[in-house]
Amino acid sequence: MNCKESCKKKQNDSEFIGDLARKICETYADGKAVNHNEGNNLPRESEILEILNQILELIFPGFAEKEAYSPDTLKYAVGEILATTYINLKNIILRTYRYNCLLNKENACNCHELADEAARYLLSAIPGIREYMKLDIQAAYEGDPAAKSLDEIVLSYPGVRAITIQRIAHCLYEKKVPMIPRLMGEYAHRITGIDIHPGAVLGKGIFIDHGTGVVIGETAVIGNGVKIYQGVTLGALSFPKDACGMIIKGAKRHPTLEDNVTIYAGATVLGAVTIGEGSVIGGNVWLTESTEPGTKITIAPPELSINKTGWRKGV
Repeated sequence: MNCKESCKKKQNDSEFIGDLARKICETYADGKAVNHNEGNNLPRESEILEILNQILELIFPGFAEKEAYSPDTLKYAVGEILATTYINLKNIILRTYRYNCLLNKENACNCHELADEAARYLLSAIPGIREYMKLDIQAAYEGDPAAKSLDEIVLSYPGVRAITIQRIAHCLYEKKVPMIPRLMGEYAHRITGIDIHPGAVLGKGIFIDHGTGVVIGETAVIGNGVKIYQGVTLGALSFPKDACGMIIKGAKRHPTLEDNVTIYAGATVLGAVTIGEGSVIGGNVWLTESTEPGTKITIAPPELSINKTGWRKGV
């Protein structure tokens, strides 16, 4: 390629890039929530996960990447993590509140006060979350014959990890913090295969065994001592709408499981129904109505067709 051809190619490349950049920028102009070049900087997932991991370190000290603490230094180490997490958490919550104000065109809002309150609320909940998680871990140990120790459960059971993150996210959900709770929940979904909405209310001593494919919706309420196996869905039967045909936000639309309910693999429970205390829902059951306490529901065994081929070893 001679000099003239090289210059012409560079000019063509420049025109191509310039023209394409103009076309891409034109798609930003409609403001339909797929770009955020102006206004308040939205939280990045990496920031949220860094804060989440710091909180997990406080809930399960010695199980993360940090070195184990001695009794003499424990208080100082916890204080250091708390101080850093408090500042970063308040900052990232503030940005989401400001974004919400911008979205709703609110000029006068107390975002700083709300952010500080939400950050304090979550961090103050850590002692309580730890007590709940002790019961969840014990429930996993007692409910799974394969469990060798409590430490193994903390380190390797996806149900424990998903429930812990949901309890953290739920605190922010209660304070109506935008986006962050859902991002935490979706992170847990990604790493565990368990999808628990931050809005769900979880009791004590819950055990999600195996867990892959479990879905628990926003308005679900899970009682104490509940055991859930893989592939279970606690979902919505339908979405109530207003007179204009728009979905009504916040309505109760997911199941309530009372204490000591067991739901086996592949079962689906839909709607704002109540599963009575001590009930057992068998595998692959499809349920859209409430049950009395102590109810056992199963489906008829499938009809099997077994064809003996007459195969013999060595033939």
